[in-house]
Amino acid sequence: MSYVFPPQEVAAVPITGSDLKYPARRVYCVGRNYEEHAKEMGFTGREPPFFFLKPADSLVVVKAGEMGSLPYPSLTQNFHHEVELVVAIGKGGKNIQANDAHSHIYGYAIGLDMTRRDLQGEMKKQGRPWCIGKGFDHSAPIGPITPAAQLGGIEKANIELSVDGVVRQTSTIDKLIWNIGEVIEHLSAAWELQPGDLIYTGTPEGVGAVVSGNVMVAKVTGLPDLTIKVS
Repeated sequence: MSYVFPPQEVAAVPITGSDLKYPARRVYCVGRNYEEHAKEMGFTGREPPFFFLKPADSLVVVKAGEMGSLPYPSLTQNFHHEVELVVAIGKGGKNIQANDAHSHIYGYAIGLDMTRRDLQGEMKKQGRPWCIGKGFDHSAPIGPITPAAQLGGIEKANIELSVDGVVRQTSTIDKLIWNIGEVIEHLSAAWELQPGDLIYTGTPEGVGAVVSGNVMVAKVTGLPDLTIKVS
């Protein structure tokens, strides 16, 4: 097949302990999925889950043991970190039930849902879509994917993010308002999931701004750390 110009290379995430890579198709994100984060953003309670997307080419892939580089984005003066557990789908489906969701999971990774908070807030006030605050270039750093079969107890794992050695976000995965199975159930009712889909499951409280020169280290028990410097 001939193209008018070469197609863009598929975004691919390394697999822990393997030379294989995971080809990313879509990046789904769950909004306000930790109670304390919902409160710090001005909301309370277990509202129905909602989702937004980031382009697959917004992924910034960082290998285990390496420090990635994240350019400070344009148009913002309030660039926020949000550490998240990422679910990598390995088997597609629509209307997946929560109790069957784990059979559709290939593995897990650590991700950052980077946010131009000032732009997001302005769009919210105007009642407009806030893609400009969430779906910009380099907005989705991610570490290696660890196959689910190599992990145990991810649902109770600790999740943490530090900036220049100071812990800012810390919680446990079992504090998700909508757990992993429920997220997949709701998401697959709206979109047919496919292998290659990544789901950023939500961030705990403590989100805040970073500036050029800051080094972020994200941790989830059992997964390789994600280390990235804002350039």
